[in-house]
Amino acid sequence: MRRLTFVTALLLVVVALVSLPRAQAGRKVYISVDMEGISGVNGDDQTSAGQPEYGRARKLMAEDANAAIRGAFAGGATDVVVNDSHGSQRNLLPEDLDSRARLISHSFKRHGMMEGLDETFDSVLFIGYHAKASASRGLFAHTGSGVVRDLQINGKSVGEGGMNAALAAWYGVAVALVTGDDAAVEEVKGVAPGVTGVAVKRAINTRAVELLPLAESRRLIEAGAKSAVAGAKKPAPLRQGPYTVQMQFRDVTIPEVMSAFREMERPAPDTLSFRRDAMPEAYRLIRVLYRFINTN
Repeated sequence: MRRLTFVTALLLVVVALVSLPRAQAGRKVYISVDMEGISGVNGDDQTSAGQPEYGRARKLMAEDANAAIRGAFAGGATDVVVNDSHGSQRNLLPEDLDSRARLISHSFKRHGMMEGLDETFDSVLFIGYHAKASASRGLFAHTGSGVVRDLQINGKSVGEGGMNAALAAWYGVAVALVTGDDAAVEEVKGVAPGVTGVAVKRAINTRAVELLPLAESRRLIEAGAKSAVAGAKKPAPLRQGPYTVQMQFRDVTIPEVMSAFREMERPAPDTLSFRRDAMPEAYRLIRVLYRFINTN
């Protein structure tokens, strides 16, 4: 009888452990941080090294990232990776970042804004994002390095948020949160249903903006990250290959150079089209085309 009681108690403990909420068991969270959609960032003189307001902007970037990190840990994260995803991708200073998070830095990455993401992550947070190229409204609206006029994946026009969401879906990682101006937030909501959106500023057009107070922005980001991470459900990987990519450029130079490769179709003088079976492969080539082709 005592043996039976012991076995029963042991089974109850095992069942209790298996039934623990996922937040208690711990979650692995990936944070991709751009700059244009960061709280308080509002001018061209803030977004690149050597510009007079850049030092201030990278501090603002770190504060938004830290708000997301705090929220992620409060929501149950036990492992957080931050990827610096803007320009040179060396904007975040390690000493400014919450010490609980690991930092991926530098732009020489195969997967750019999503470097290091894989199926082991539970959720991804997009912090400081902006609207896509040719958007009629959205502060600093562009895609990639600015050479792209339009990017389509399987016939759908997307920006950086849409491209990154497609890669997250491939790995079965939920896009849980997006922050930026209201135009960027609405754009990502269109490609990642169920995502929590935090608009830290209102885009009046592509240059003018109405900013929330910084303290309020950070409070909203932290609260949004906490609830998004705690509530994120890990989806099944979504692999809809082959992936057909069409990129329209602002001039014909990159399509002219890349037409030397047989796999590249050129449906118009300023446009390239190609196919890849896997989204990570398509992502890598998209990045090469907007980042690493020198036409000077």
